[in-house]
Amino acid sequence: MFSGIVEEAAKVVAIEHDKGNIHLTMECSFVDELKIDQSVSHNGVCLTVVSKTDRTYTVTAIRETLERSNLGLLQPGSLVNLERSMLMNGRLDGHIVQGHVDQTATCTNVEEADGSWYYTFEYTLDKELARQGYLTVEKGSVCVNGVSLTVCNSQLNSFQVAIIPYTHEHTNFCQIEKGTVVNLEFDIVGKYISKLMQYR
Repeated sequence: MFSGIVEEAAKVVAIEHDKGNIHLTMECSFVDELKIDQSVSHNGVCLTVVSKTDRTYTVTAIRETLERSNLGLLQPGSLVNLERSMLMNGRLDGHIVQGHVDQTATCTNVEEADGSWYYTFEYTLDKELARQGYLTVEKGSVCVNGVSLTVCNSQLNSFQVAIIPYTHEHTNFCQIEKGTVVNLEFDIVGKYISKLMQYR
């Protein structure tokens, strides 16, 4: 379980292809605190630490994950938003994020707004999944590349988010531009409500 509050935008230092899987090796400031089998969110995808060195750690993404996320597009040098799992004795600063990416979206516009930025994202709409809560609502929560954000200008298959300078500097939003593919996780609370409404 995660909160969508990114700890660090870390660098990919190596990628190894293994049949349908990829092994991602990352370099980050808290690698000495990580343990084998620990869950870490990578651009919003929950992955397990499988090995580590003094400077790096490695996780494995399987085909299912690669088909639903942007992890297969990463290259050495790419920045990845990292978050370790939530401590249950702390504040929930973002929203409830499972680390189970639903689908990808494409950035269609970046607009500077006098010190902040508006990013517009468009995704493929599946009407059946939308009935189950796989959509955005105005002022609701959405997780983009592992970042907990508030939706504005929610449309049928697109939405905007406003990014403050701190988020722009400390996450990989600094690398997102028109055409960039990002990971989406829709709000789990909305999914449960939508599902319950179907059984009324």
